[in-house]
Amino acid sequence: MGFYLNPSADGFRAILKRGMYVDKSELIAYTNSVLESDRMLTCFSRPRRFGKSFSAQMLSAYYSRGADSRALFENLKIAKKDKKEFAAYLNRYDVLFLDITSFIATAENIKETVNDIQKELIEELREAFPGLIKENVRSLFKALLQIHAGTGKKFFIIIDEWDALFREAKDNGEVQYAYIQFLRSLFKNNQTSRIISGAYMAGILPIKKYGTQSALTDFCEFTMLEPGGLAEFAGFTEKEVEDLCIEYGLDFEEARRWYDGYRFGRIGHIYNPKSIMEAVVNRRFSNYWTQTETYESLKVYIDLNYDGLRDAMIAMLGGQRCRIDTGTFQNDLTSLESRDDVFTLLVHLGYLAYDSTSKEVFIPNEEIREEFIRAVKNGNRRELVNVILRSEQLLDATLRMDGGTVADILEEVHDMDTAPQYYNNEQALRSVVVMAYLSCVDHYTRFEELAGGKGYSDILMLPKPASEKPALLIELKWDKSAQEAVLQMKDKDYMSVLKKFRYQGEVLLVGISYSSRSKKHTCRIERSRLY
Repeated sequence: MGFYLNPSADGFRAILKRGMYVDKSELIAYTNSVLESDRMLTCFSRPRRFGKSFSAQMLSAYYSRGADSRALFENLKIAKKDKKEFAAYLNRYDVLFLDITSFIATAENIKETVNDIQKELIEELREAFPGLIKENVRSLFKALLQIHAGTGKKFFIIIDEWDALFREAKDNGEVQYAYIQFLRSLFKNNQTSRIISGAYMAGILPIKKYGTQSALTDFCEFTMLEPGGLAEFAGFTEKEVEDLCIEYGLDFEEARRWYDGYRFGRIGHIYNPKSIMEAVVNRRFSNYWTQTETYESLKVYIDLNYDGLRDAMIAMLGGQRCRIDTGTFQNDLTSLESRDDVFTLLVHLGYLAYDSTSKEVFIPNEEIREEFIRAVKNGNRRELVNVILRSEQLLDATLRMDGGTVADILEEVHDMDTAPQYYNNEQALRSVVVMAYLSCVDHYTRFEELAGGKGYSDILMLPKPASEKPALLIELKWDKSAQEAVLQMKDKDYMSVLKKFRYQGEVLLVGISYSSRSKKHTCRIERSRLY
């Protein structure tokens, strides 16, 4: 048992000891199925907070000869699925476990990281296999080859945060090149199958591309764009989240509103595990994204000045989608040359969701929407900041029941942010209204198309617990009057939707209309109260 070679199961044991473990052990069944085949090299990239390191620790605990982990797995799905196969591979492999972030953190100079990796691993291998590695060997691949020649052993290699050097040394091409060459020596070599039985790399970014080709073409890649057969392991499935909500007494619909939005083909909805677990532990839905990473990284990309970036960003803040071409992205943080490259990167970072059928991106949920708004407010794109400022003025006018000012601001925003071909479109009006009320995010929780009374309310702004502002019920009308919108809310008792939230207090009924003929907006606001 060593630090890098054949580590213990302590990491996975600590994960299980926390409780509330969502069983993802069937990932092992996939890695077992590709061992020593032409698909034995796996790279599974997904954002922070999506369980990358948990998976790496689990695989290490299962395969490592240095771990006695049967008791950890015996009640998990992998042990119950096929006991014979489970036992056949359990703790049977010589595992090399590399966490690239730890090498970066301990390097005296980041330029020495690749040399440090090879030096430290070779030192540990020399202790475990005395007399097999020649004294002048500095290459990890050569060391493994010499061990194999003397023992016949093969290794299972796990690399956590494989892309950390591309993130931490993003402007240092020399370091990146040395790292890629190191990985190529291990995995893109005609001797690889002699010394490696399998490999699993986890990171945020897919494997770096040069032109249109991956730098490591023998890897089978699974990403936020194309998760393939590993989609259910990219995060928590809807069923897993629903079961957690039932077990711990949380509102599943509220969990969906806060954290849903990522969707993968036949698997359907996928949730961010970190945020779900924080909500379970705290018994409270909130924005847990900022607890692990500030908006600063998002702000950098929003501030880039590429054609179409501003308009697309505003559209997505308003609830719309944006069609993109993901093929030009080079899988790094510096080779960004277009709006599409920026949005593709944001998919890999988890800030945007991707619909592979329509090839569109969108802001997935309330948690991420809050991060976008914070990033915009503190960014350098003044035109986006102005949209937020107008939004604050709009909320103020609404609370003052100044329907004329509300209509004027909506008209300004509609003119500024809606392309002419979509101007007379009901969905465009809804998107404009949602986007225009962006400042509500600090004070309200937004719902759309909620059943209440004898119909569905268009938009509900429910005050957050700490807010003293009134609830806002907003009804939209196309080529009808704002007065008709208010009357509809009264006649169909839309206010009853607030009872499900146990809300009591003041309610503003906001009727908004748009005339496709005159291109004018009108607004009527009336005060009511729910007892």
